Amino acid sequence: MKRCNTITELRRTLREWKQNHPGGSIGFVPTMGFLHEGHESLIRRAADEHQLIVVSIFVNPLQFGPNEDFERYPRDPERDAKLAEKAGTDILFMPSVEEMYPRPVLTKVMISGLTDKLCGASRPGHFDGVGTVVSKLFHLVQPDAAYFGQKDAQQVAVIERMVEDLNIPVKIVACPIVREPDGLAMSSRNVYLSPEERTQAVALYQSLQQAEQWFADPDLTAGEIRQRMSELIRRSPLAEIDYVEILTFPDLEDSRQDIPLGDLPPGFRYIAALAVKFGATRLIDNRIYTVKGR
Repeated sequence: MKRCNTITELRRTLREWKQNHPGGSIGFVPTMGFLHEGHESLIRRAADEHQLIVVSIFVNPLQFGPNEDFERYPRDPERDAKLAEKAGTDILFMPSVEEMYPRPVLTKVMISGLTDKLCGASRPGHFDGVGTVVSKLFHLVQPDAAYFGQKDAQQVAVIERMVEDLNIPVKIVACPIVREPDGLAMSSRNVYLSPEERTQAVALYQSLQQAEQWFADPDLTAGEIRQRMSELIRRSPLAEIDYVEILTFPDLEDSRQDIPLGDLPPGFRYIAALAVKFGATRLIDNRIYTVKGR
């Protein structure tokens, strides 16, 4: 595995590889590091489908708000490098903030519409930072495909739309959420949780599981299921709900909240998306449900 810390080094390494492997395909996995099994699954998937695997590790300050956890976001570059190599990484790009943003950023990628709800509503400017850094990384790596976890379904939707709108020649591959044995979605931020918070955090997964049964009831509406999920999560004393939303998928619209599920066309899809804080730790999760009709 080749480690690159500068843009110049990354470009040189990629140029040499392309010269030696004409027609070879590149798979790319952008991360913020502190890798876990979820990240490793993305790298392995990319390695199954491409000849060269590039992974980036960069904690992007543009996507953190002034009162968020940029400074304390967990970092362990040496551990990350070992895990990345083991999972199949060929080139590991680990730039500093100064390398990525040597001057104040005056040019940003702003995605509207999809970003005014869910995490975008509670984290203003977050997706501008995501769009800007991902666009920059795509231009640097020039991959054939990029791999993202479905845990942040809104991020996937935003990046897919950015790629479509800007005609960026990269295929976006959304991969399934990887979970702990008790169902909690794997996240770098899980290390923040106290033992009691960790125990109660499984309420997110439990509510998504329970919703599977509710979505099978043709007489319920999305709005009623949303209320039931909220009530279930609130049974955990430490849970502070940021949002519980049920939106159409993949458009992420809040329409058809009051229509019984049985009156919707078979195959209609909803996404239940959650963001819940336990102490200072904000966790997200989601699941996509397909309406069966009557």
